[in-house]
Amino acid sequence: MATGKRLALVRGDKWLRPYEDAIQGRYDHVLWKLDQLTGGGATSLSDFADGYLYYGLHHADGWVFREWAPNATEIYLVGDFNGWHEMPQYRLTRLDNGAWEIHLPDHAMRHGQLYKLSIHWNGGQGLRIPAWCNRVVQDVDTKIFSAQVWSPDTVYRWRTRSFRPRKSPLLIYECHIGMAQDAETVGSYRQFQDNVLPRVIAGGYNCIQIMAVAEHPYYGSFGYHVSNFFAPSSRFGTPEELKELIDTAHQHGVAVIMDIVHSHAVRNESEGLGNFAGDPCQYFMAGGRREHPAWDSLCFDYGKNEVLHFLLSNCKYWLEEFRFDGFRFDGVTSMLYYSHGLGESFGGYADYYNGHQDPEAICYLTLANLLIHQVRRNAITIAEEVSGMPGLAMSFAKGGYGFDYRMAMNIPDYWIKTIKELKDEDWKPSSLLWELTNRRSDEKTISYAESHDQALVGDKTLIFRLVDADMYWHFRKGDENAVATRGIALHKMIRLLTFATLNGGYLNFMGNEFGHPEWIDFPRQGNGWSHKYARRQWNLVDNKELCYHWLGDFDSAMMRVVASVREFQKTPVEEVWHNDGDQMLAFRRGELLFIFNFSPVKSFPDYPFLVREGAYDVALNTDSTSFGGFGSSDDSVRHLTMHDALYAADGKGWLRLYVPARSAVVLRQKD
Repeated sequence: MATGKRLALVRGDKWLRPYEDAIQGRYDHVLWKLDQLTGGGATSLSDFADGYLYYGLHHADGWVFREWAPNATEIYLVGDFNGWHEMPQYRLTRLDNGAWEIHLPDHAMRHGQLYKLSIHWNGGQGLRIPAWCNRVVQDVDTKIFSAQVWSPDTVYRWRTRSFRPRKSPLLIYECHIGMAQDAETVGSYRQFQDNVLPRVIAGGYNCIQIMAVAEHPYYGSFGYHVSNFFAPSSRFGTPEELKELIDTAHQHGVAVIMDIVHSHAVRNESEGLGNFAGDPCQYFMAGGRREHPAWDSLCFDYGKNEVLHFLLSNCKYWLEEFRFDGFRFDGVTSMLYYSHGLGESFGGYADYYNGHQDPEAICYLTLANLLIHQVRRNAITIAEEVSGMPGLAMSFAKGGYGFDYRMAMNIPDYWIKTIKELKDEDWKPSSLLWELTNRRSDEKTISYAESHDQALVGDKTLIFRLVDADMYWHFRKGDENAVATRGIALHKMIRLLTFATLNGGYLNFMGNEFGHPEWIDFPRQGNGWSHKYARRQWNLVDNKELCYHWLGDFDSAMMRVVASVREFQKTPVEEVWHNDGDQMLAFRRGELLFIFNFSPVKSFPDYPFLVREGAYDVALNTDSTSFGGFGSSDDSVRHLTMHDALYAADGKGWLRLYVPARSAVVLRQKD
């Protein structure tokens, strides 16, 4: 049994007490590592993470360049400025701890020139892109990537001096810059700022989560095979244009978080860190743990302080240099377990404390959260984690890992399973509500019905599962068939139920809100390098003759209704009624009453609900003609409860409503 004061994580969950020693051990390990990295508190973790200010190429009274390459025997800067030849004046000097350095006069290189490192090691030599470089570009003809000297004459001047994200609740619009346009090409930061950001703002979202920011050699990797961790992808534009996008979002009250990938790295050697200086394990694990068994990538060695320095500095770099408001950490499950979570069932608490967990990776994630919130107190961190590890979204002081939120990854899987395996008349509202609210009460989650994962080739979006090919033939107003009508109705109900039961935030992938009709398939050899499916067809939602805009309009209305309730995410989900036979469900959150009828055939003319006495107005109705419904109810009618002496002492009365089949309504209680 651990000694001293029991951590809050364990105090709040008696089922964790058999594993208290393991939890306390992880906590103590982080304290030990923190003490080691900060010299016993002589400096801060933030000071430790200033590596990006030291390493890489910097311009101030000439040029200075530094690199960490302990296995190298010689290093030269080569590039446009010296004909790509090794020259004595461009030879680096070895410093202590495996670092190399060179000082050069102003005229030695200039903004826009390309360069690499020519690194020698015992038994070999190779051209490498510096690990800490902040700009990488690809030659249009040769397709070769190179570092680029980036020191423009004018420094970007931020218009928004300070910004604090709104989290009441956090409403995330997940997006990819390159595929965020109608044209069959790669989009830019500027195009996103001009064409998509206004849609995000109008739609009611208060946060954008940008994928594929860090440079990656293969566009089709969706940005998850990172090669250059400090370089924003040049295929989308310049660093200044990314800063302007973030600045503009902040001016409109929209936070910007980055999809950060520290769970693995691309295998490439010439573009990435795979064999940086003749040591394939400079940044990565040795032996059988070096390669990820499922992702064709390399696994970081979180036990090395130099690797911690690299990754923690990377976190601070994006926060400070680009003013991102936080991160969604990708692949957290893969980091937590030696097995990467592959083949694990996670059927009980014992599976989280059976010795299969990676203490160094866990330590890194905890340190990263401590650092991020030290640098930016109001920063947002989200864990993409599927195993359900307890304490992930709890502060370190309480014994947790320090994330603000965890992704509720069970929800989209549950919706897919329900749609695929159950007939409409077999949907059970009680099961739906249980699954959507099945979470730890002491940890905040990000709820979502679908993300980019469900939009990729090999999977299907909700609207594609519901309507399939009929979207191409029966999504014009007046020509909807029964399949399209069903899909439109359930698409709205699924999103509303997912949204209404959130306890921290909600996420939507761009285009899914209006039922984007096609999957995502990035340019590749198998499709002739086509961009046809690596885009978003905004023209569809803008066309008022098509059904798509109904779904988009509903999404915006749903956002407005929930956002109108102060601290909605903190209000409890109070079940009012469920009847699986009728397929009816009702629950309350604050002043809002949510009522769902999942029956495909039964409408109820006078369905009774025992609720707080008072008057109720319709705030939102999926059956409204404005959203492609049948308009079976008069939403202008104020609904009054009927007094019942039996329940009067509890302040409750009967509300009787007409609830059409396959519809949902949100009522707001009036004062």
